[in-house]
Amino acid sequence: MDSLERLLAERACERLVIDFVRRLDLGEPSSVAELFTEDGRWEWPPPGDGRRVEGRDALAAYFGSRPADRLSRRVMSNILVTVSGPKTATATSYFQTYRVDGYEGGMVPAGPPAQVGHYEDTFRRVSGRWLLAARSLVLPFGG
Repeated sequence: MDSLERLLAERACERLVIDFVRRLDLGEPSSVAELFTEDGRWEWPPPGDGRRVEGRDALAAYFGSRPADRLSRRVMSNILVTVSGPKTATATSYFQTYRVDGYEGGMVPAGPPAQVGHYEDTFRRVSGRWLLAARSLVLPFGG
């Protein structure tokens, strides 16, 4: 890969990281599945609760089951993408999640983040488009 191809791949993967949380917070949560490969996987491995969801249909159902009265905002930072080839890349990105369940509208008092952690991602280029092949949640701070 030349420098421009590598830069474009990095940017496409960074955009996926940001689009993922935007869709969860401000869009249609089930549409997150569109950002994954057909065999894509999301997991929270031990010491997390061991949750693992595989395949676009299962991902759409999982993320679509988010409570309708949940207000959340995720803050992403430190997105480091490493392109390993013309069709593969990995990334680590930090996040903070602010969340209120039972949201009924209006402004809510600010509080500490509900979660602070990072994602470990694997990307694959399919038909000219970068997609998430796997996303693992690492959560050292949770509430």
